Amino acid sequence: MTEFIGWFSSFVLLLTLTIQIHKQWRERTSRGVSKWLFSGQVVAEIGFVTYSILLENWVFAVTNAVLVAVNFVGLYLTLKLRRLAVA
Repeated sequence: MTEFIGWFSSFVLLLTLTIQIHKQWRERTSRGVSKWLFSGQVVAEIGFVTYSILLENWVFAVTNAVLVAVNFVGLYLTLKLRRLAVA
């Protein structure tokens, strides 16, 4: 049951971030989304991946590794949409 709670929570977290990024992409705007949100997330997730591996906690290691990628996509999209809005 403990593992299920961990994986389910990871799924919900990844889903919410993916929905936000998809909304930005679909609406072609990053208005109201701070670039620092994704930047801070990337830095924090790299630290959490390292920490999770050291603890051999694979739920968090996998989740945070995927979150690094998701947040890089979010940061890229936010910055790209901001440049398009200025142009």
